[in-house]
Parts: sequence; structure tokens; C-alpha cells
Amino acid sequence: MDIISQKDIDLILGKMLSSGGQFSEIYFEESDSAGFSFIDKKVETSSSGTVSGCGLRLIKGEQTYFASQSNPSVVSLISLAEIFMGQQQTQKQAEPHTTHGVHCVQVQGEPIKIEQSYIAEITEELLPYLKAIENLDKTLRAKSSQIKQLSFRVSSGRKSFFVANSNKTTALNKRSSAIFTVAIVMSDGKITQTAHEVIAEESLKKIKYENIEKVSLVAYQRVSNLLNNAISSPAGEMPIVISSSAGGTMIHEAIGHSLEADAVQKGISPVYLGKIGKKVASEKITVMDNATLEGFRGSYKYDDEGTPGQKTILVENGILKNYLYDLFTSKKDNVKSTGNGRRESYHHKPIPRMSNTYIAPGRDNPEDIVKSIEKGIFVTKMGGGQVNTANGDFIFEVEEGYELNNGKIGRMLRNASLIGNGPEILNSIDMVGNDIGWQPGTCGKDGQGVPVLDGQPTLRIPKITIGGK
Repeated sequence: MDIISQKDIDLILGKMLSSGGQFSEIYFEESDSAGFSFIDKKVETSSSGTVSGCGLRLIKGEQTYFASQSNPSVVSLISLAEIFMGQQQTQKQAEPHTTHGVHCVQVQGEPIKIEQSYIAEITEELLPYLKAIENLDKTLRAKSSQIKQLSFRVSSGRKSFFVANSNKTTALNKRSSAIFTVAIVMSDGKITQTAHEVIAEESLKKIKYENIEKVSLVAYQRVSNLLNNAISSPAGEMPIVISSSAGGTMIHEAIGHSLEADAVQKGISPVYLGKIGKKVASEKITVMDNATLEGFRGSYKYDDEGTPGQKTILVENGILKNYLYDLFTSKKDNVKSTGNGRRESYHHKPIPRMSNTYIAPGRDNPEDIVKSIEKGIFVTKMGGGQVNTANGDFIFEVEEGYELNNGKIGRMLRNASLIGNGPEILNSIDMVGNDIGWQPGTCGKDGQGVPVLDGQPTLRIPKITIGGK
């Protein structure tokens, strides 16, 4: 990965195509990362390093052939490309290689810097966070003997990549991200409750110590209230309000994955197959996927195939407008890629993935939405969940929720869950707030994790099944 010329790129792409393929691609990447986990008063794990390598991809008919190497030379890449000439499907991989320095790609005679390793800098940046977390751990434990586990995680990473393909696309891009998470487990010996909070930023420097303390105290107060003050959630069908503070976890799972084009084409998500131009949600619902939002966790200038990041309207006023495409799936449907071809690393082939996915704000006042409920539940924090993309059935835990009686927020509830069907729920939403809240995360699919951000305004669902005691 030291230096490669346009001539060598053309040679490698051409060798792959000589087997009769329709598309070939070369993808260089260098990434560095550092992080640690602090669990039960000690550092449980820590890591830092730089990895670099290259992935080659050939599309031939309905088949995708992929191979990767760590820290490859031009000679080794040419040899790897010759494997494709034999039309053999391969997944040749090497162990990630630690390296340092500046790596360049030469395109049209001009050297282009990929990225310099910043591991030493990142590692030094982590040390103050470790000291702050050690002090915070002591502060929180002094508040209650009911704390059974405190865990913190801080990580930071940067990725630079260059991609070129037989469609004459070339792109050079870099991204960075940092994330802090805290999880607290408390128990009185009979009941155990948990709470968590997340901060995600473009860089570690933007995660302030005071914000770490603030969100950790929020998580502590929530789990303490769940354990000591909350009542068991009622069960059965009832109306609910999901606050914008709950973030867009439900929209991500309930419809986002179902609109990724590979899921539709493979029949994994038949519920939205052939529904372009048809009503799939309430006319109050507009769903966006937008990789162009500046500074957001799921944003990027180019996706991992070199397609510019875009704003894609998936559902507009209840009407299905589009799916999320990469180059492979867009060719099958004879449309353009939406710039959603993403991969975890050079060891993976790109697949359609969400970026920043959200329900657009509506016109209703969030306070009026709450006041409209005579008897129901107010959800302010979502937990984990599961969705069946084949039919849209889902179940989500409620990490923080409250009674709603005559439009007023009442007692905190514990052990509530939301059970329903995504398409049915989206069609039933009858009030959409003029606010919006976000929830950062790392989305897993096909063994790959990529950074995403999910959002939604305050929503009223007239009827949903609540699981409780």
C-alpha cells in the first residue's frame, strides 16, 4: 500500500474484468483506533493500533467475488487479481498489520496522502479520560450500596480510504468518530435494573469531561428510580407517546433495515417489495436517510464505493419513495445508487446500510401530544429490541417510561416492553411533534458494524400492545 499509480490501478481492474465480469473495484484503507473499557473499578480491556490493507471485488452476473490483503504491495495485488481471472470465489485474508507513517496513492501522476498514524496522540488523549472515569466511578459508588456493576467505555478511531473502480469512479475520503458509553446495574437483592447512556462525537476532544459526568449521573438517577421508586408496568393494549428523547431506535429497526435494497431483493423484507409509490405509513410520516448532515455520526462525504453521500427520501407523507442502494443492488433494479454502500473495513464487501435515519418533524406541539392521552404510557428512553424483517413484527424494551393519566405524566414504570408490527404502527401514528431527538449507535449487519445515528420527533401511537407484569 506504499505507492500505486493509475497505470497499476487500471492493470489490476482490467485483470479482474478479463474473466468476464461486469464490474471491478480496488479499495485501500488505513485506520487507527484506541480505546479502553473500565469495569468494576479497573481497566478490563485496552487497545490501540493501526491497520492497513486492500480489498478487491469483482461482480460477475449475480455473483460477487471478494479478496483482501493486509499491507499489500502492487505485485501481491496483481497476483491477487489473477485469482479472479480463474473465476474462483475467494476470501483471502491476512491478519491486520500494525504499521506507521504516511501512505500514498498516486492518481493521475499526483501523490495523495491517505493519512498519518495518530496512535501516540490518541493514546495520550485517552489518559485524562481514564482518570476522570476513575474519579466518577468512586463518586457514583458513594451514592448507593445497591450498585452492583459500573462499566464505562471510551473509544476513538479514524479511517482513511481510497477507492477506484471500472466505472472510472475514484474517491479519497477520511472519517473519524469517538464514543463514550456508561452502563449501571443496581439491585436490592430481589429486583435488578439497568440503565445506560451514550455520547458520540466526531473526535475525542469534543467529548467533554463535564458531559461524561452529566450523562453518567442521568443514568444513575434513572436506574435508581427504576429500582426504588418505579411500579410494575401494566400490560395490554393502550395508547402511548414516544418522546423525541427516546431517539430513533424504533424507526431504525422497524422500517430502516427493511428498506435496505438487498433485504428487499433477497425476499428478506417482502413487506415492502413492489411498494414504491404506494402508501406504507400514515400521511404524517416522512422518513429520511441523510449522510450529508454535517458532524453527525452517520455522515460521510463518500460512501465506501466512492458514491457521494446523499439525502434520500424513503417515505414521503406515507408514500414509499425509495430503497437504500449500493452499486450492486442499484444495478439489479436499474436505478442509481443512493450512496449507501458501506463496509466495516477492507476485509468486507460493501452492502446497503443506513447512515443518519430519521422521521422528519411534524406540526404538533409535543406538550399537546402528551395532554391528548387519557390513559396510556409516556416513553422517554428506549432499550434493546428485535425485529422480524420478513413481516415487521417487533418487540422493544422500554428503559424509561411513565404513566399517563388525563394528559399528565405520573409514576415511573419498570419492565415495560412495546410489542407490535412495524407497518401497522407506522400507519396508525396520528400525531407527529415539531421536535426531534437523536440516538447514536453502531449498527450490526452480516457481521459488519458501522456508525449510525437514528432520530424521531415525539409520536403518538393510538394503540399498541404493552408487555408488563
